[in-house]
Amino acid sequence: MDEPTPEIRPDMQPDPAKVPFDLERTLSAMVSIRTEIPDDAFTAATLGTERRGHGVVIRDGGLILTIGYLIIEAVSIWMIDSTGRAIPGDALGYDQETGFGLVQALEPISQPVMEIGRSGELSEGEPVIFAGAGGRAQALKTQVVSIREFAGYWEYLLDDAIFTTPPHPFWGGGALIGSDGTLRGIGSLFVQEAVLGQDSLDGNMVVPIDLLEPILDDLVSTGRAQRPGRPWLGMFTAEAVGKVVVAGLWNGGPAEQAGIERGDLVLEVDGTPVTSMADMLRNIWSLGEAGIEVPLIIFRDRSIIEIRVPSASRSDYYKAPKLH
Repeated sequence: MDEPTPEIRPDMQPDPAKVPFDLERTLSAMVSIRTEIPDDAFTAATLGTERRGHGVVIRDGGLILTIGYLIIEAVSIWMIDSTGRAIPGDALGYDQETGFGLVQALEPISQPVMEIGRSGELSEGEPVIFAGAGGRAQALKTQVVSIREFAGYWEYLLDDAIFTTPPHPFWGGGALIGSDGTLRGIGSLFVQEAVLGQDSLDGNMVVPIDLLEPILDDLVSTGRAQRPGRPWLGMFTAEAVGKVVVAGLWNGGPAEQAGIERGDLVLEVDGTPVTSMADMLRNIWSLGEAGIEVPLIIFRDRSIIEIRVPSASRSDYYKAPKLH
C-alpha cells in the first residue's frame, strides 16, 4: 500500500476567500497518476518502473495533461480523481521537445476542466498556486521567481522555463495556476537554483503552457507533434567552468556506440565552439533532422579527437506504448 502523500502546511495553502475564482472547483480538475513500466524498457533504469505524479483535466471526455516522463513506455496507467475513484488510462501522446504528455481516461470522468491560460502573461514576483491532486491539502501558495532558459542534462532545452519558490514537495505533473484560476504550466522538476546565481534557493521548474497550443491537436490525433524530429545523441551532460562534460551515456545509445566516453569534454559541434549545454544542443539541432551525423571535437586524456555520431530519434528506443 502506498504511503499517504504529506499535506501542505495549512498556512501555505491558498485561501478560497482571497482568490477571485472557485478554488475548490479548479483544484478538483486534478488527478493523481500511477504508471507501470516494463523492467526492460529503455527508460526503466533512469526513470524507474513505477512512477507517480499528477495530471490535470483540460478537455471534456477525460483528456488529461501531465509531464511526459510519467507515461513514457508505460504499459499500465491508473488515475485517482477528486472523488477517490480509480480510472484506467492510455498514453495518448508525448512530446520530447516540451516534455508534455497526454493521457486519455478510459472511463467517463466527471471532473471539471481547468481552463488553459497564458504563461506568457506571467511576470517575476507574481503569486501563483502550485497544485497537485488532493484539493487544498496538496495546493501550495508560491510565486514566480524567474523566467529564463533552462538546459536539461538529458538533451532538453526550454527558452522560457518558469521557476517558482517555495517548492511543492510532489511536483511531477502538478498544475501551475495563475491568479485568475487558469492553467499556466505543468510541474517538471525540483531545482536548487530557482534564481540564477542563488544555489541555495529551492524551487520547482515548470513547463510553460504556451508551448502546448501549437502541438495539442497533433498529440491528440497522432500521438506526437508533426514536426521534424531533433537529432538525439544519448548523452547526459553537465557544465563545468565554461565547458560541457559528458556525465553519462544512455546504454546502447548513439553516443555510446560511436565511442563517446564519460568524462569527455565537448569542445566543438561541426566546427562551432561549445561554451554551454544550450549552445551545444542548439548547434546539434541546427544540423538537421534525427538521423544526421553529428561531428564532435572531444578532449580526452590530454588529446583532442573527432568523433562523428550518427544521431537518432529518441522515440525509436522506447519499448512502449505504441501511441496511436
